[in-house]
Amino acid sequence: MTQTLSPTLLPFLTQASAPLTCEVDIVNEYGEQLRMSIPAERALTVYVDKRELVTLMTLGAHPELLVLGYLRNQRLISSAEQIESITVDWDVGAAAVKTRTGIDDIEEKTAHRVVTTGCGQGSVFGGLMDEVDQLVLPKDIRITQRQLYSVVNTIRLEETTYKSAGSVHACALFQLGGDEPKMLLFIEDVGRHNAIDTIAGWLAMHVINSQGLVFYTTGRLTSEMVIKSAQMGVPIVVSRSGITQMGHQIAQAVGLCAIGRATNKRFVCYASPERLQLELGLVKRESAAP
Repeated sequence: MTQTLSPTLLPFLTQASAPLTCEVDIVNEYGEQLRMSIPAERALTVYVDKRELVTLMTLGAHPELLVLGYLRNQRLISSAEQIESITVDWDVGAAAVKTRTGIDDIEEKTAHRVVTTGCGQGSVFGGLMDEVDQLVLPKDIRITQRQLYSVVNTIRLEETTYKSAGSVHACALFQLGGDEPKMLLFIEDVGRHNAIDTIAGWLAMHVINSQGLVFYTTGRLTSEMVIKSAQMGVPIVVSRSGITQMGHQIAQAVGLCAIGRATNKRFVCYASPERLQLELGLVKRESAAP
């Protein structure tokens, strides 16, 4: 069950979603001229209290939530209540953020830029490890093997921009409960960091009960992806890809269950296996060839 925060506390958000794909002329291997859909990447420059902050490359599905989540994950704000409004205008490719009382020490907080492995973003403000020691995840949340397979299968069946146009990453947020976790939100963008930031923005606007959350991504689990997941209070992360060394170290440090290479019935649990309840009867090991 989810609830929206009190309207008196929430920022005003425009609803400036943009088309996710466009069509172009292509020539295939047979010399045939065809029309094909490709992701409609566009630039969105973010201004905070009339100060230019950053330009994000995005599909533009939920630009206001992307900006809100970006500010939260960059640790420039701690809650949605600090924002009065986010206004997106695609005619000029800009998002105007108006805060209620300003952002303390914004010049200092944005002075140090770290280049990351992020696609569609590429840098973060401040030190990646600054708040890791303060991250606390709920201790009693576990996922069963059956629930894990349900998450992977739900993503497989989802109608996606990737299936029609390719070249995008997807992220989703699930809530545990029964054998089939409920998908709360599914987001695609040109980069996995944009997708997780959009989910963080959605979470900032809603109250989620304590049954437990699972985050899914098609992208690899880098240090930044693990930190952002933990900042959202998500104790279980599932990826279609793998994990980096620093991502693994941080997952172990904060007690985050990191599951990768998750396709069909296959997966690898890299960290916090105590959060994964195995049901070995669900999978039969293939016999070796004679």
